Amino acid sequence: MAENLLLLLGWLGELIFASWLLSDGAEHLAERWGGKFVGRTLLSIATTLPEIAIVVAAAKDGSYGTALGSALGSNLFMMTLGLAVMLIIATTKLSKAPQRFIDVKQFKLDKILLVITAVVGAMLFIDGYDITDGIIFTGFFGAYLYFAFREMRQEKKETALESELHATHEAKLSKKHFGRSMILFIVGTIGIFIGAEPFVHSLEGVALDSGVSVVVLAVIISPIAGEMPEKISMIFLARKGASGASIAVANVLGSKILNNTLLLAVAVFAAMSYQGFTTKIPNTSLLENQMILVTVITIIALIPMFKNKLGLKSGIMLLILYGIGIGFQFVLPSL
Repeated sequence: MAENLLLLLGWLGELIFASWLLSDGAEHLAERWGGKFVGRTLLSIATTLPEIAIVVAAAKDGSYGTALGSALGSNLFMMTLGLAVMLIIATTKLSKAPQRFIDVKQFKLDKILLVITAVVGAMLFIDGYDITDGIIFTGFFGAYLYFAFREMRQEKKETALESELHATHEAKLSKKHFGRSMILFIVGTIGIFIGAEPFVHSLEGVALDSGVSVVVLAVIISPIAGEMPEKISMIFLARKGASGASIAVANVLGSKILNNTLLLAVAVFAAMSYQGFTTKIPNTSLLENQMILVTVITIIALIPMFKNKLGLKSGIMLLILYGIGIGFQFVLPSL
């Protein structure tokens, strides 16, 4: 058991470091396009790559519990603990410019799509996931990108004058960071895909040694590898004040929509690629209960957002919600 645990911790550390390089590179590459669009798309896709790598590696071995557990754990982790930490920092003296609340009115599209994709994903899982579901998830992902791009173009038109005033500064900034950022992005991506498969194998080894379900371990441990760099990035953004917190919210909502669309589509198509065209990811009672739990927690976490304001109380509520979600991990296997 000790050997598998050491291997797990080693590959976990490798994934965290590679994810940090990827996240840092993506953040600087994103300086050309606007915080909201970037948070939704480039940063969200970049910070979802660790989960994609883990899902592909798990699907390759037919470890569908690990694949879906990783996706579900990511949503549980960031929609509760991730947002909670960001809000507590942004609304207290931990921030350089504390805010009474974070205005999330501008994220109406993201909030609605996150609810829809979470509910649809849970409903489609009743009979397992197959190629039809993969196509549906891909369609949702394409629609999200389209709407995000359309909003970005509209915002650019509205801020054309401001963009002209800052054009010279942005050009210099982009030239200064582009080369370094591209290298970090590429190295981080390579590191993630190198570490994903041995991480999955060591996770399964620890599960066998400890007698704990690999699904439960994937829900709890995998998000640490995939989401920790994003969480660190959110902390730095939250300390910058309202604009930074806004980008952090966009990143969380965008990456969780990607988990409910792109990540699930990758799981289906990876399973088909490695196991055969007619492969179906089967429904199990534990995975179904996890799906229901994470869907309910996601919807509860979104309730304060539909009031368009997130404050310190919301952060504390989300922190408690994370504790409840983790507590259920010790109950679900026995149901």
